[in-house]
Amino acid sequence: MPHDFSRARRVGEQIRRELADLLRSEITEPDLGMLSISDVRVSPELSQARIYISILHDDAQTTDHTMQVLRDHSGRLRSHLARRMRIRAIPRLEFIHDDLIERGAGLNRVIENAVQRDRQKAMQYSANTEQPGEKKK
Repeated sequence: MPHDFSRARRVGEQIRRELADLLRSEITEPDLGMLSISDVRVSPELSQARIYISILHDDAQTTDHTMQVLRDHSGRLRSHLARRMRIRAIPRLEFIHDDLIERGAGLNRVIENAVQRDRQKAMQYSANTEQPGEKKK
């Protein structure tokens, strides 16, 4: 069983490399968002590959369009993979939107806001406290 997992991982990495090249060369859709393959997970029996796609933008409409284009081209991409890879059967490709980058950017904004509020409170506190050597009236 560990051998199957290792093979699935190797096949996934090869699919990732080949798909990255194919997405640049084969899909010429003008409204396609800027995308990146964040992960490829292949089932142990090598029948299905889940390709996690990160899309770099803030527009939900572009995300939906990009994912639909990828799903529409999955058969053609699979055919191209069959010509490039040396395995008996190419897994069925399933494209999944990975919003990890967007969630990370949102979390980063929350952290930055919290740090900024803490700095403001610290400045207010230091302005309201008595300095050493000063006397209150």
